[in-house]
Amino acid sequence: MITSADCLRLDQQDPIAQLRDQFNLPPNTIYLNGNSLGAQPKSAIARAQQVLQQEWAHDLIRSWNKAGWFELPSRLGDLLAPLIGAKPNEVVITDSTSINLFKALSAALRIQQNKHPNKKKIISERSNFPTDLYIAQGLAEWSGYQLQLVDSAEQLTDAINGDVAVVLLTHINYRSGAMLDMAGITAHAHQQGALIIWDLSHSTGAVPVDLNKCDADFAIGCTYKYLNGGPGAPAFIWVAEQHVAHFYHPLSGWWGHATPFTMQPEFIPIASIRRALCGTQPIISLALVECGLQVFQQTDINLNFA
Repeated sequence: MITSADCLRLDQQDPIAQLRDQFNLPPNTIYLNGNSLGAQPKSAIARAQQVLQQEWAHDLIRSWNKAGWFELPSRLGDLLAPLIGAKPNEVVITDSTSINLFKALSAALRIQQNKHPNKKKIISERSNFPTDLYIAQGLAEWSGYQLQLVDSAEQLTDAINGDVAVVLLTHINYRSGAMLDMAGITAHAHQQGALIIWDLSHSTGAVPVDLNKCDADFAIGCTYKYLNGGPGAPAFIWVAEQHVAHFYHPLSGWWGHATPFTMQPEFIPIASIRRALCGTQPIISLALVECGLQVFQQTDINLNFA
């Protein structure tokens, strides 16, 4: 029988227990909803004040360079990269999970249309997070593809066949907590000539993830859950290195331009993951994402699951 004393002893032995002191939580509260909204890092208050009182109020437009606002999506992406098995310059933090999924799915379909024009199916799970399905449904209707939903993970192998262009899956199911075999499913999708997009919203910061080792194609995810970025914090998008040069999406905005400050009428995408950026970034909310990521720098998620 486990007693409260046993739990307290385990807490004292936990190598990351002291990190709890870096978060604001109400007294006598056991918070188990980090899967919906992560707790607030104490440093977030000071960071918000810095952005508002110094970088915006005092330095004004100079902060795009002086405070590094323009590079913030890339710099934060590099901080997040180790948590998902990504390399530097493979991730940007920007926009929402739904918008990033629209970009990734649009790009994947475009790649497949050029390589395999007869593949017309998008595969996902019926129990996938609803907004992912809504985005996929919308794109399928607009682009002439068929969205096919499977009822269980056990059906994925048979469903992912030679007719499938893109597979869209959530690594950890938000309802059941079941975790899919990323490496195995990705390998099977590639054997069938399909590309795969992984939603890591319920994985990143909770369990080890290694996108490059698993040979994934695209990934998206949020930062307001386990990464403690704050309510509605910008999400992230990852594109495998071999796909960056072919990554095109309809939301081509000036922040993804090769030379954004030339203000030319023709869009020319930058030759990096920054082509996944769209318009001007929400700097205040974006800046707060760093507070949660700084806590993660003090530990190693892989060691915690060793």
